[in-house]
Parts: sequence; structure tokens; C-alpha cells
Amino acid sequence: MNDQGAGTVGIVGAGRMGIGMATSFALAGYRVVLIDAKQREKTETEIFQLNTKMELHKTFKLLVQLQIVEEDYLDTLSKGVSLFTVEEISEALRDVFVVFEAVPEVLKAKEDAFLRICDAISDDVLLASTTSSFSVNMLSTYVRSPGRFMNTHWLNPAFLNPLVEVSPGEHTTDLCLEKMIQLLKTTKKYPVRCSASPGFIVPRIQALAMNEAARMVEEGVASAKEIDEAIRIGFGFRFAVLGLLEFIDWGGGDTLFRASKYLETELKEERFAPPTSVETNMREGRIGLKTGVGYYDYEHVDVDEYQFKILQKYVDLAKHLGYLSKSIKV
Repeated sequence: MNDQGAGTVGIVGAGRMGIGMATSFALAGYRVVLIDAKQREKTETEIFQLNTKMELHKTFKLLVQLQIVEEDYLDTLSKGVSLFTVEEISEALRDVFVVFEAVPEVLKAKEDAFLRICDAISDDVLLASTTSSFSVNMLSTYVRSPGRFMNTHWLNPAFLNPLVEVSPGEHTTDLCLEKMIQLLKTTKKYPVRCSASPGFIVPRIQALAMNEAARMVEEGVASAKEIDEAIRIGFGFRFAVLGLLEFIDWGGGDTLFRASKYLETELKEERFAPPTSVETNMREGRIGLKTGVGYYDYEHVDVDEYQFKILQKYVDLAKHLGYLSKSIKV
């Protein structure tokens, strides 16, 4: 259970993201008001609410199948989420301490949603957008009291993926940012702060990776199946244990520098050129574990112990995924 007592979370937008977030907060013991942001005719509203309730129940049942909750907890989860129409938004948001906007990625829809939300809540209620596209600073122009506003980018499926990228705007106060981070932690999420930059962290990196995979199919480098197998077993397996910048330090920034130069030359594509920081680190001898400093400082790190812990994670993950025998009998 959370430490907010009877705290109520408002979510405006009852699509896939809204349902996923509602599930996360319900799991953490919060009461959730889930509001359909779209105006609909009576019959359409009844159908939408029925479908939404069915989708919520399906998600809750999935939690049982995944052995995250016991089946006798389903009723508690169901009672923890209440559905409202957009016309009922003032009533729904009356007692909330935080509101998340989760409407489609259409600017007019965002503007309309924030107008309705700000008319319904007081200025001390935390407010966040779950946008994956728009800058927090642009969206803040639609918000009253922007000091309490920020972007919180949840990754799908929101009820399972632990990461939330938190992007404060130029007006966001440190106090409100800290409140949001602590709130997300009570739902067992891992908030990571990033500046107001297009694509946040994960979408920006994965866009490059996915586009490059598609290019390799186009070029006949390998089939889609072979590329995906390589990513799952090699790339994804590796970076479930090490971060990208951590891996640069692990293998050596000099290795990345030379590999990047080779790919830039052979493929005749500037996108493979090493970034300035890699070149600078090369010039200054900051290439990672080999020199004691890279993107991280290893001066006070027991490198042997650190490397052993990383390798142990590799082994544990490999065994779990069935890539390595759990025991070898001699």
C-alpha cells in the first residue's frame, strides 16, 4: 500500500496508456479516477465505458496469470479504479492530489484536456503529461500554474515497464519535481530525469536502432528474423546488464572510436561518425576501465569486484533465458 492514505490519482485519457497507468497506481493501493477525455454520444459513451471496463479486467486478470497478484485481489483492484466521462471531470478530479494527461498525441486534444483539467483542480495539484512527442515547455503554455507541471513519459506496457522518464520544464519547481519522483517510486517505478529534449532518452535511442535495423533489411545484410535474433540474444541481452555509456567504458572508448571511424568510412554515412565527447575522451585518455575514467570515474571502484558482479548478472540472465546450462556436471 502507498503512504498517501486515501490519496486519489486522476488520469485523463482512458486509452492503452491511461489503463496501464491506472493499473500501476491501483496496484500500489491508490484510488484512481480514469476519465474519458473525448466527448461522445450517449450510446457511444456506454459502449466505450463497457470496453474500457473489459480492458481493465483483462489487464487485472493478466496480472494474476503473470503471478504478480493473487486472484482474490482482483476485486480490490477493480474497486480501486472509477470511470468518468469528460462531462464529469470536475466531480472526478475534486479530491485528487495529482493528474496525468494521457490523451492522444494531437496538440489540440492536449490543449483541450489541460483547459478542462485546470478548470477542475486547484493550483497545488501536481500535473503531468505522458506525451512522447511534445516539449514540456510548449505544453506548459496551456497550463495554469506551470510550476507544478512536467512531462512523465511512461513506457508501454505501463503497468509492467518500470521506467518513467521525467522531464521538468523551465517553470517546474524543484519541490514539485521531487514530489513527482517520490510518488512514482511508491508505485515501484524507476523515474529517470531528463531535460526538455525531443524524444526523451529511450525513444530517441530506440528510433535510431529500429531505423538502422530496417535499413539492414533493405540492404540485404540479413533477414528480419536473423536481425531480431541477433538483437535479442546479443544487443538486448548485453544492455539488460550494462548501460550504453557504461559499456563504452567497459570495452574502451578507443574501441568505439576506431569502430565508428571504420563504419563511417566503409558505409560512407556520417551518422556513424563518433560524437565529440568520444573524440575528446580519446584525446584526453579518458577511455574507461583501462585508464580509470571515462564517462564514469572508477578511481574509488574495485574494478575486479565490479567486473565480477557484471559477469554474474550475465550468467544469471543467460541461465534464466535458457542460453546457458544451469549446471555442468563433470
